[in-house]
Amino acid sequence: MLGNTNKSDGPGRRALILVENLSVPFDRRVWQECTTLRDAGWQVEVICPRGSKRDTEPEAEIDGVRIHRYPLRAATGGPLGYLREYGSALLHTLRLARRVGPVDVVHACNPPDLLFLPALWLKRRGARFVFDQHDLVPELYLSRFDRGEDLIYRAVCAMERLTYRHADVVISTNESYRDVALRRGGKQPADVFVVRSAPDVDRFRPVPAEPELKRGKPHLLCYLGVMGPQDGVDYALRALAKLRDEVGRTDWHAVFVGAGDAFDAMVELAGQLGLADQVEFTGRIPDADLARYLSTADVCLSPDPRNPLNDVSTMNKVLEYMAMSRPIVSFDLREARVSAGDAALYAPANDEAEFAVLIAQLMDDPEERARMGKIGQERISGPLSWRNSQRSLLDAYASAFARGGRTRASKDEQVRTGKRSQR
Repeated sequence: MLGNTNKSDGPGRRALILVENLSVPFDRRVWQECTTLRDAGWQVEVICPRGSKRDTEPEAEIDGVRIHRYPLRAATGGPLGYLREYGSALLHTLRLARRVGPVDVVHACNPPDLLFLPALWLKRRGARFVFDQHDLVPELYLSRFDRGEDLIYRAVCAMERLTYRHADVVISTNESYRDVALRRGGKQPADVFVVRSAPDVDRFRPVPAEPELKRGKPHLLCYLGVMGPQDGVDYALRALAKLRDEVGRTDWHAVFVGAGDAFDAMVELAGQLGLADQVEFTGRIPDADLARYLSTADVCLSPDPRNPLNDVSTMNKVLEYMAMSRPIVSFDLREARVSAGDAALYAPANDEAEFAVLIAQLMDDPEERARMGKIGQERISGPLSWRNSQRSLLDAYASAFARGGRTRASKDEQVRTGKRSQR
């Protein structure tokens, strides 16, 4: 049994999960939540954007989860581009939510914080509203655009306040986000649940190392993740240039796996730094290839710089490196330490020279690399496992229903018996 909810709590109840940031099941966290609810007996439906290369079908049923996808063009051109993207997503979400019909829970995953609008429409029809806060959008805005607390910043703060206000329950990805929900969102402690992201251990499973991936060098360095303006790939590249020029180490090959808004700019930066022969950009790759690279890597890189968002956010790449038993070099961020503990070495925030020194330190100490990798894998299989997050997720749903009020099932029963609620 998981948490306070068992399979008898689910049958007959429907949950609708709203996502804008990624397609499903490509969004691994959302997919884990979907399957957890399904296994607890819920009927689960998802509204999300279509992917560009996968998850492209408008409608799909995968492993018992019904998915409704809409076309969406990713934002370009700064904040106004995001307003266009989010406005289009909101209209599609409202359209599809009407098609889905009544549900018992509407579960909105941000960003953006505009999804409270379709959630509120469903809440007025008897649904509970669970807000799954994947990002702190005000901090995301400050970190991504560096424009200060302007009109758009004040607007995203207002959207966050409205989302908190209307949510019956808030799901936070870590304790730092939970503190924000309590302090800035004014939520009660009993209404905020930490559901940490955790890697899919079936996807992140070590395989035999392949030395040829090192391109003739003794050591392989690996970065895995999104390549956006706030993700620090530029810091990693400058650190690698310092590793070569200031530390005097050229006995390495580096692979950067992933894609994002800054991908082309990062390839160009690598060329400007004279790293083109030692740094390989793969883009997104199949899971089997990802396992090959990570299993061969000697050191994994988590170069997210300290900014208002990164310091309090849990980085999926850190958890995924740990699942693969890889040692990590990271900047000293609050939640990075919470996640990795002694599975990482920490350079002072944004200090690229010290980041390079720590990479060299790990390259020279295979025993320490093995020790750190073992620590990371034990943390993923223990306190940071998805099993613990499953319990918290189902506890959050149980708490939403403990608040009272009419459910979709109770309303349907009133219609069948000819009863009408009093207004």
